[in-house]
Amino acid sequence: MASFPGSGLAKGLAVTLRTMTRKTVTEQYPDTQPDLPPRTRGVIGLFEENCTVCMLCARECPDWCIYIDSHKETVPAATPGGRERSRNVLDRFAIDFSLCMYCGICIEVCPFDALFWSPEFEYAETDIRDLTHERDKLREWMWTVPAPPALDPGAEEPKELAAAHKTAEKLAAQQEAAEQEAAQREAAQREAAQREAAQQESAQQESAQREAARRDATQQEAAQREAAQQEAAQREAGADRADAAEEGDE
Repeated sequence: MASFPGSGLAKGLAVTLRTMTRKTVTEQYPDTQPDLPPRTRGVIGLFEENCTVCMLCARECPDWCIYIDSHKETVPAATPGGRERSRNVLDRFAIDFSLCMYCGICIEVCPFDALFWSPEFEYAETDIRDLTHERDKLREWMWTVPAPPALDPGAEEPKELAAAHKTAEKLAAQQEAAEQEAAQREAAQREAAQREAAQQESAQQESAQREAARRDATQQEAAQREAAQQEAAQREAGADRADAAEEGDE
């Protein structure tokens, strides 16, 4: 179809007329906050506990806008005779958002899940030098990070969750084994206490029997002595009577 002169202008005016007849939709910002997509790249939040100061994010950043300072600390040996270890302690973690181009490379390369995208976008400053935010501010943004989307019903369990479940099961098994061992020790202690009590009771009964036997022997010995004394007295009395009878006959 051949175009006639001025057709382009007519089409443009037609688009303008159609737009003019439509109802205008105005976002009432800042009174009404916009409904942002869940993967909005607003700012970067820092989960400080997961950071090991590996420096991967700072080295891979194409704008070199991440500043990290740290120092080493010595960790005592966990077991007697073990070797002391050293670990990195984070002193400073700052991002200059006046240089950041929001590529997300730092978040992708972080091996310990210490950096996350936050949909927060209201962080404008009057001075460009104030766009360098330290770790305290980055940690505050961490709490605005949305929860990750749910997995598909047929998806495999993430390796992190599998490792966490395996560790939890191992700890539970160790705790159960420790409880069983404690119960066995307690049962053994009770049995030992019962045996000791039985031995003490047996020793007391044996001592009481020996004491009763000694009392019986003492009583028998006293009775024998008394019988012997009575017999001697009777013999002496008989002898006296015999002597008296002989004297009477004379």
